[in-house]
Amino acid sequence: MTGPPVAVVTGAARGIGRATVRTLARSGWAVVAVDRCADDPQVPYALARPGGLDELAREFPLVRTVRADVRDAAALQAAVELADTEFGGLDAAVGAAAVMLGGAPLWEQTDAQWRTLLDVDVMGVAHFARAAVPALLRRPQPRHGRFVALASAAGHRGMWGLGAYCAAKHAVVGLVRALACDLRGTGVNAVAVSPGSTRTDMLRATADLYGLADVEQLAEQQLVGRPLHPDEVAAVVAWACSAESFAVTGSVLHADGGFTA
Repeated sequence: MTGPPVAVVTGAARGIGRATVRTLARSGWAVVAVDRCADDPQVPYALARPGGLDELAREFPLVRTVRADVRDAAALQAAVELADTEFGGLDAAVGAAAVMLGGAPLWEQTDAQWRTLLDVDVMGVAHFARAAVPALLRRPQPRHGRFVALASAAGHRGMWGLGAYCAAKHAVVGLVRALACDLRGTGVNAVAVSPGSTRTDMLRATADLYGLADVEQLAEQQLVGRPLHPDEVAAVVAWACSAESFAVTGSVLHADGGFTA
C-alpha cells in the first residue's frame, strides 16, 4: 500500500467520533469524516453542528468531510467512494454515530423512540458495514482492514429508563460478532468498542433524563472514579483500527473505566 492509511468515521462532528478523527489524523491517517450535522425532531437534545466538521477539515489537510445521515445507505456509500477517489482505498471504518433516548420504563417508551434508536444506532451501523466492508476487502492481501463499531456499556447491562437504547446497543455487539464470523480469513477484522460514561453531549443528555445536575454522578460505578474524556476512548478506537490489533476480532473492547468489571 502506498500513501497513508485511510478511514471513514461516522458521528465525526463531536464527541468520541470527533476525537477519533483527530487521533487518527494526528497519527498520519487520511480520514473521511461523516456527520448529519442537524437536529432530529425525534431527539430531544441538540445534535452536532456543521462547524464541527469544518474545524476538522481546517485542522488536518488529509480530512475530507461529508454531511450525511447514517440512515441513508446511499449517502454512506458515497462517503466510502470519496475515500476511494480521494485517497485510493479504505483501511478502517469507524461507526460512531448514535443517539440516546429514554427516561421511562420500557413499556412506556414510544414506537417513535424505538424506531429512531433502531434506525440510527443499529441500522446505521448495518448500512455502514454494507458500504465499507466491500471497500475494505478490495485492498490486496495481506490486508489489515478494520470495521469498528461504537457500542456502549449499555450493550452489556440493563439500565433503568434506557430499555430501547440498551436493546439497540446489545444489537450492535451482536452485529459485530456476526460480521467478524463472515470476515473469517479475509484479513479484515470487526470489533466493538464499548465506552462507559464519557464527557460528551450525550452524557449531558443522559444526566438530564435522570434529573442529575452533575454528570460526575453517572460515573460513580466506574473504577477510575470519573467520567472518561473522549480522547481516552478514541485512543482505544484508534488502536482497534491499527494492524497491531490483529488478534482482536469478534470481540468487545471495554473502554468503560471499569464499569463492567
